[in-house]
Amino acid sequence: MPIDAVAAIAAEPATGEITWDHKDVQLYHLGVGAGVPATDPGELRYTLESRLRVLPSFATVAGGGMALAHGLTAPGVEVDLAAVLHGGQTVRSHRPIPVGGRATQTSRVRAVYDKGKAAVIVLGTEVADGDGPLWSCESQIFVRGEGGFGGERGPSDRLEAPDREPDHVVEKGTREDQALLYRLSGDWNPLHADPEFAQLAGFDRPILHGLCSYGVVLKALVDTALDGDVTRVRDYRTRFAGVVFPGETLRVRMWRRDAHRVHATAHVVEREDAPVLTDTEITHD
Repeated sequence: MPIDAVAAIAAEPATGEITWDHKDVQLYHLGVGAGVPATDPGELRYTLESRLRVLPSFATVAGGGMALAHGLTAPGVEVDLAAVLHGGQTVRSHRPIPVGGRATQTSRVRAVYDKGKAAVIVLGTEVADGDGPLWSCESQIFVRGEGGFGGERGPSDRLEAPDREPDHVVEKGTREDQALLYRLSGDWNPLHADPEFAQLAGFDRPILHGLCSYGVVLKALVDTALDGDVTRVRDYRTRFAGVVFPGETLRVRMWRRDAHRVHATAHVVEREDAPVLTDTEITHD
């Protein structure tokens, strides 16, 4: 069924309450590769409740990740999950995410772009608690086979990597069961667990969640460029350029643009530097 862009954009925002606690945060951190080595003080700030700090990318799964689900069930939107891929993601932190909390989440479809052979649904989410705004997210959901409806193509806001050697290069391995662990944070798309479903989507085996790679890279950026201080992150954006299969290794390159911005890319080591994340940047204090 074609996407009705007018109906999707005109629909009332979806508003609901979300809650989370330290166990949700710890599970998410383990899902993006934290905890190795298990006794490393730098890792304990992601895994031990008495020292816990929250990666801003946790915003994408807080409350079970229901904001993203809304984008696929909004009025005017009826899509096949086998045709869905994450196109891009931005998280903006208004203040550090507490280890546990209760907040109001409001999400709506901001735009639907026509890419010819595909459509891109742009979902915006705002989250606030009793003390005010906590975070804002923008998700770009790529739906194959749903373009060609005559809509706007959308903006092009590419971020090219600096033309020099990176300031840092780190490699982050993923586990064979990484997707199975990450999906416990709320993304139950069978594309990441069911081999038969993955083949229907055109892959020879399940792929890692794009948002898992997103979290892996943010952790690498925080640990390498920000001295492990998650509270310094203000904005984190990326474009998903390719897939990762669980068990592969991400090579993360980082370039400092100025005193408050770090550019990054991520590629798969085992597949001749196949691109995974591009147009990636953090803005920080």
